[in-house]
Amino acid sequence: MARREHLLKIGVSGVRGVVGEFLTPALACEFAQAFGTYVGRGRVVVGRDTRTSGPMLQHAVACGLLSAGCEVVDVGVLPTPTIQMYVGQTRAHGGIALTASHNPPEYNALKLFNGEGLFFNQYERNELIDLYHQSDFKQASNAEMRGISSDYVSPMNMHIERVLRHVDADRIRNRRFRVALDGVNGAGSVMSCRFLRDELKTDLHAISVDPTKIFPRIAEPRPDTLGDLAELVRKTKAEIGFAQDPDGDRLAVCDEKGEVLDNDDVLALAVDRALTLTPGNVVVNLTTSSVIDDIATAHGCRVYRTPVGEANVVETMQSVNAVIGGEGSNGGIIFPAVHLCRDSYLGMAMLLDLMAETGATISELTARLPRYYRKLGKVTFGHGMLGALMQRLEESFPNAATDRSDGLKLIWNDGWIHVRSSNTEPLLRIASEAKSEQRMTELYESATNLLQG
Repeated sequence: MARREHLLKIGVSGVRGVVGEFLTPALACEFAQAFGTYVGRGRVVVGRDTRTSGPMLQHAVACGLLSAGCEVVDVGVLPTPTIQMYVGQTRAHGGIALTASHNPPEYNALKLFNGEGLFFNQYERNELIDLYHQSDFKQASNAEMRGISSDYVSPMNMHIERVLRHVDADRIRNRRFRVALDGVNGAGSVMSCRFLRDELKTDLHAISVDPTKIFPRIAEPRPDTLGDLAELVRKTKAEIGFAQDPDGDRLAVCDEKGEVLDNDDVLALAVDRALTLTPGNVVVNLTTSSVIDDIATAHGCRVYRTPVGEANVVETMQSVNAVIGGEGSNGGIIFPAVHLCRDSYLGMAMLLDLMAETGATISELTARLPRYYRKLGKVTFGHGMLGALMQRLEESFPNAATDRSDGLKLIWNDGWIHVRSSNTEPLLRIASEAKSEQRMTELYESATNLLQG
């Protein structure tokens, strides 16, 4: 039973697990019925990424929603941020995106959105989970049954139009940038080509943009998984390369030399750009680099930090009226003027606009940022051992300041370690950062050795 709990996770963004024994059609139907009961009779938007299990789970989710008396609006294969914006724009009662984001293809998930197109906050989440466990669901009568409609066109148009409001699109078009793209055959494949080639008039060289095919690489866009994109950049002499995860909310960037940039630096460029135009508060998670603090300080602005998870960042962004936020390690830029969600399309447009305005290459822009050394990793841990591991880690570094709001973060003047349980997999995630590579390595190896020992 412990193993089952480990591979089926009800967490900050919804329900996630390995499809088959753990995430089943019956469970998806039941959770969708609980969701429909909670949001009430009305329209609920349902979309998905390109995973093989997507159509099966979408049928199950539609059944659950219909049985609760909801009307289902099918938007097909779309990026998660597009689905979120459409939910809010159309004043639906809620939305469900069927995607496990950056997780391997055997996973899938129900990402749940409220009527504003935002992840449920803590209170909404707790209420929904209580309702699910009580199994006290609405059972629509025959007379109360509603139908399924579809809208495969307007969500994409709406998303693109919103993003283009916040950049100088003509300036980008006039530069005719040569751009490389790796769409991982995901939900953004079609929209990304249209956005970059047709809307921004770039000379686009794209790979893995067939949504009918399986993921050709590890789903998470990281330096070690983006060799094909780096090679494409060098081969085509592209000025920048973009990579997405399967649901199109995460963005990774490759410079003109074929070097994959650190996601924290990509977020830092976006934060600097946003604060230059509109100074204000910034919200990032605990694992995001201290480069954000340096940039905010230079603009006279404040940084707030939250536990990892888009829902946590967004909730704090709302409370402090943040100008921009995100999760550097996750490749997520959140710009509330477009929508309070991670949005790879806003990130692509913002970077192209910055290059067009300054005339600088993406590597030159990155080189201007304060320099930090970072490393991310993960280790497995035994069920029930988390508390003991965290205590051992804290006791081993008595001179560090601590933050326990999400796992354990140990902080020194010249660096930090952050260890936490993954929101999406049965793993401990480890991050370290320091102003020198030697210090970063020392911190990372000390933490890893303690946790594995």
